[in-house]
Amino acid sequence: MSEELKYWYLRDHKLFWTLSMSQIKQLCIITGFKKAKKNDVIYFSSSDVPRIFLLKKGNIKIVEMDEDGNETIKDIIQKGDLFGELTLENDRNSNEYAKALTDEVAICSFLMSDFENLMLQNPNLALTYTKFVGLKMKRIKNNYSNLISKDAKTRLFTFIKDWAEREGKFNGNKVTIENYLTQADIAQIIGTSRQTATQLLNEMEEKQLIYYSRKEIFIDDITKF
Repeated sequence: MSEELKYWYLRDHKLFWTLSMSQIKQLCIITGFKKAKKNDVIYFSSSDVPRIFLLKKGNIKIVEMDEDGNETIKDIIQKGDLFGELTLENDRNSNEYAKALTDEVAICSFLMSDFENLMLQNPNLALTYTKFVGLKMKRIKNNYSNLISKDAKTRLFTFIKDWAEREGKFNGNKVTIENYLTQADIAQIIGTSRQTATQLLNEMEEKQLIYYSRKEIFIDDITKF
């Protein structure tokens, strides 16, 4: 990939708006780019070379695998999100990895050590990064709070509303969401069984709150959520 294309890939992300052209070009030198297709594994956090990743295109899920090989979705990463070693601490005991959810995924990555050095040289970047991670941690905390304090129906409503607000295409109060998640994925995200998630989605359709298909979810009136 050309240095000019790398520059524009990074320049349009809010994390790097405070950097000058020369500073972004420095990032271009230490940045790796990779493309992936649906179901490809993007990384394992137990890698010997810890990295920080920035999702430029598509959607991925962060998955944790238990000793029996069962997968649990921990987070959905969307365009513009950072993922990987967010706290700049390498957890070699983690069994987490990322998997592509959409047909086209593009990511760039930084060696953790290089990114740390760049932040030491650029306090504004360090401050922006801290705020970025803070918002990410707040979202994770809110997700955890929802899991322990709300019932499955409320969690599903909250999840679909948040999904619509982040990625939906609005036409007045009507919203269309590109659906890249299976019902099993949605069930894991809201912390319930697949059967319960399917039942709740069917109930929402019966009440004409949503129209669900494998390719998209249509919300007739977002104000009812």
